[in-house]
Amino acid sequence: MDVEQEQQDNEQVHDDDKYKNLTDLQRAGIYEELLARSVNRKLKKTTTREVANMFHVSVQKVRRVWRRVKECLRQGVPVDVRSRKPKNCGRKRIVVDLSMVAEIPRSQRRTIRSLARALGVKKTTLHRMFTDGLLDRHSSSLKPYLKEANKKARLQFCLSMFDQQSLQNRPTFRDMRNIIHIDEKWFNTTQKTMKFYKLPSEIDPHRTVQNKNSIGKIMFLVAIARPRYNAEGICIFDGKIGIWPFIKKEPAPRKSDYRPRGTLITKTISVNREISRQFLIQKVLPAIQAVWPQELAGETIWIQQDNAPSHVPSNDPGFLNAVAQTGLDIRLMQQPSNSPDMNILDLGLFSSLQSMSDRLVSNNLDELINNVQHEYDAYDADKINRIFLTLQSCLIEVMKRGGSNDYKIPHMYKDGLERAGNLPDVLDCDRELYESVTQALAE
Repeated sequence: MDVEQEQQDNEQVHDDDKYKNLTDLQRAGIYEELLARSVNRKLKKTTTREVANMFHVSVQKVRRVWRRVKECLRQGVPVDVRSRKPKNCGRKRIVVDLSMVAEIPRSQRRTIRSLARALGVKKTTLHRMFTDGLLDRHSSSLKPYLKEANKKARLQFCLSMFDQQSLQNRPTFRDMRNIIHIDEKWFNTTQKTMKFYKLPSEIDPHRTVQNKNSIGKIMFLVAIARPRYNAEGICIFDGKIGIWPFIKKEPAPRKSDYRPRGTLITKTISVNREISRQFLIQKVLPAIQAVWPQELAGETIWIQQDNAPSHVPSNDPGFLNAVAQTGLDIRLMQQPSNSPDMNILDLGLFSSLQSMSDRLVSNNLDELINNVQHEYDAYDADKINRIFLTLQSCLIEVMKRGGSNDYKIPHMYKDGLERAGNLPDVLDCDRELYESVTQALAE
């Protein structure tokens, strides 16, 4: 019984093979067998059936191979029995003139669907071109508008960051270890839209708030300096001066289901110049005294801030009196207007800290403060050091663009350089570029 079943299975397999397309190897074998059995290029009546049974294919396929042989002989060309289907069968590829893409308004190129509609093709065709690398996706973010005076101020700021002793040979940036970057940042308890990865069997997350336009948020003041390392490469100062929320504690005027009356609740405060001065004197200056390395105590410490109206000017009497009591030479400096790319906080640290704090659940403002403070304390000092190098590379790009901000942040592959022990401490600049910027400012 098993032998009969095996014979039936073999016959079924052979019948299925008869209807499959012949491979080029099978075609060549059939041609050689027919040629060996032919006499003066002629076959007997039973030859094609015998060869078909030998290769387990249909007789029609063997006869088509032989007709191809006779056709080649009549035309006087070399015999070629390979399949023609790879060239003549299948769906023909749609030809799209991609040079028309540049002529389509950018407002119609925001999605694959709208671009396909403008080109008059299917979106699947464009998606295939995108996966093949024929189309590129770009995320465009708004940048501050710069006037000519802004560009000139940005170039002057770039030149001020060079080490004066290196200008005779190869212009090199200062190590910036005596500059403290400060700025404010809003942190939200949650976001309107969040992306999750889940199993298909999981229930979609359901998040609710009382008013999605009034999500709880707190503004923080952050102060960061460049980390310092000893000769062995061990971090001896992580550069973290401090992070402080702009909040106040007030007793609850009435009871609720969650707290009794009089419970201290956290509320945000609006930031003006008086509040900024108060935080600088009561928060930032004591923190600098507590953590600043002793070997840098004799140098001038610069606190770099932007030009927000609420910030304290460099000649503020209250700030100068507070600095005189510290025994340190601490001064305020303003970065160029409309230049967030010249502050390491806006350049990279804020976005990184925001993404890290978003991983933690903040049900109220107190939890938000704890989460942000936790991520700030755990932030890697090596990342802070790399952002300072990114700042120097951005300054070079600003000089190349004549003070403009229409540049891409260059990639230095700092992680790989650091693993190999080749991460530079400071970056240098081409002397011709430095002289061209100097000449442009002198005109």
